[in-house]
Amino acid sequence: MFVLTIDQQGSRTRGDRVPDLLSALGAHPALQHLGVVRPFERTVGDEVQAVCDSSATTLALALDVLRWGGWSVGIGAGPVDLPLPASTRAGAGPAFVFAREAVEAAKSRHRAVPVAVRGADPDHAREAESLVVLLAALRNRRTDAGWVVVDAMRAEGTSARQERLADRLGISQQAVSQRLRTALWAEEQAALPLAARLLDQADTMRHDGPGPETT
Repeated sequence: MFVLTIDQQGSRTRGDRVPDLLSALGAHPALQHLGVVRPFERTVGDEVQAVCDSSATTLALALDVLRWGGWSVGIGAGPVDLPLPASTRAGAGPAFVFAREAVEAAKSRHRAVPVAVRGADPDHAREAESLVVLLAALRNRRTDAGWVVVDAMRAEGTSARQERLADRLGISQQAVSQRLRTALWAEEQAALPLAARLLDQADTMRHDGPGPETT
């Protein structure tokens, strides 16, 4: 199971952005698919939290929140206490503790990308974090023109033909191809399954032993 804990940066100077974030997350395409066990809700202050059972959905949500900017993202991978309560705020278990540790680590000023992963398998959690940071950094370097084509590709589906995208955007097929190459779209798509697999592996302990303290 995966717990996403997201905390606003600079809330004292920027005001409360949680309602806008909850609205954006509620409309996120990833929520149209199975994977979100408990939806995002405000937990305390300017922090929101959700529970997912899909690493791919967790990854998609985390990367887009990082794209929007102004948020620290913590991903906790591990077991949760069952049955899950109706409210995310009332949830408990190792994954919640890992998410708390992760979001606190993500707030570090020494991090170029404000995201961290903690999990039942620490080694795979570190590897997953490294790849998530790399993917987020790649996206941060993407130009507005690149995002226009990438967002169109995501809306149409990753198998969309470039001719269709060119017609939709009113640009040449050559321009579509060039923007996708510059945006490193193919490289991102190739790395996403590995990142999801590493998150899955971080969710499982390699050896029997106690989880984190939950008190």
